[in-house]
Amino acid sequence: MTPFDVQTVRADFPILSRMVGDRPLVYLDNAATSQRPNQVIDAEADFYRLHNANAHRGLYMLGEEATELFEGARVKLAAFVGARAPENIIFTRGTTESMNLVAYGWARKFLKPGDEVLITEMEHHSNIVPWQMATQATGATLRYIPLTDDGLLDLSDLGSLLTERTKLLSVTGMSNALGTITPLALLIGAAHAVGALVAVDGAQMVPHLAVDVEALDVDFLAISGHKMLAPTASGGLYAKPEILEAMDPMFGGGEMIREVFHDHATWNTVPYKFEAGTMQIAQQVGLGAAIDYLNALGMDAVRAHELDITAYALRRLEDAGARIFGPMNAEDRGGAVSFWFKDVHPHDLATILNEDGVAIRAGHHCAQLVMRRYGVPATARASFYIYNTKEEVDALVDALARADGIFTL
Repeated sequence: MTPFDVQTVRADFPILSRMVGDRPLVYLDNAATSQRPNQVIDAEADFYRLHNANAHRGLYMLGEEATELFEGARVKLAAFVGARAPENIIFTRGTTESMNLVAYGWARKFLKPGDEVLITEMEHHSNIVPWQMATQATGATLRYIPLTDDGLLDLSDLGSLLTERTKLLSVTGMSNALGTITPLALLIGAAHAVGALVAVDGAQMVPHLAVDVEALDVDFLAISGHKMLAPTASGGLYAKPEILEAMDPMFGGGEMIREVFHDHATWNTVPYKFEAGTMQIAQQVGLGAAIDYLNALGMDAVRAHELDITAYALRRLEDAGARIFGPMNAEDRGGAVSFWFKDVHPHDLATILNEDGVAIRAGHHCAQLVMRRYGVPATARASFYIYNTKEEVDALVDALARADGIFTL
């Protein structure tokens, strides 16, 4: 594994040259959305400049080019997550739509009273609310795996939570609120042993870790492009082919049909039966360019960089007096570091840090169950990616010191 040069990477991201007042931008909100390199910006723009047409529609040159680029992005995404065939990838706007597709197309069709769906208390709302809606609609029951004090899953009672009544385990691969990396191999094996399917929220995991869906034997994987250098409204859902064949489509309209009659319709082949209407063609082309960029860096190198900078940030934040939520060992987590700094409310803290050019997230991070578990209304969160540096961590800590001075006057 050859480490990449961070300064060379930074040169590809035009937004990183921006100033906030008289301070250079320090962008530390990558768990919410990543920035885009020139290669991705150019790929999306070039689609509109040179190839713009509706995919799978026209037999003219532009239409064929648009289709080729769109389907080429599907091939790249399938290979990036280790899918056996591109037909196992449904294009969506990201993880939220992907999870709702599973909840609507699979759960509402197959769940019944007495069945159970098991999730965890550290899930993003996008991996909670769809299951609340699906279980309420079907009469099934929703259950939760609790958290330990140090931000890990409490698996001490897994045997009573994961039973023959469990039809689906849905879990994040990496927490957006705690950074925790989930023991997926253990959970997937346990779920399959009782006959349950497994859905993984990969919004944070796929951008930061090498993923192989075949090796994991996962049934569903939701992917958000905008957290991995790609445009917003890009991403997809991986699912095993036999599951996709059995599922119902969530949207009806053009392209997802085979034939339409007065009283019924028949569906197109997978994956197209799930892709109604005009899709996010340019955005998915941009996703393909983002995958090319990450592949060029190497996902092992991406992870190594994140381990290094996250370990440094954990040490510096703890020394500065921050209360950190989630594992303190960088090996157990991703680069999203949530914390509470002394007596400063996270919203006030984010406002003060912005004056120093430091962009962090403050709030419940769409993970209110996590906030309640640890007795806080919100946290501050600094989250790191391929272009962040230790000097930016230092800038964060220096800005925290200024905030401390303001609130101790």
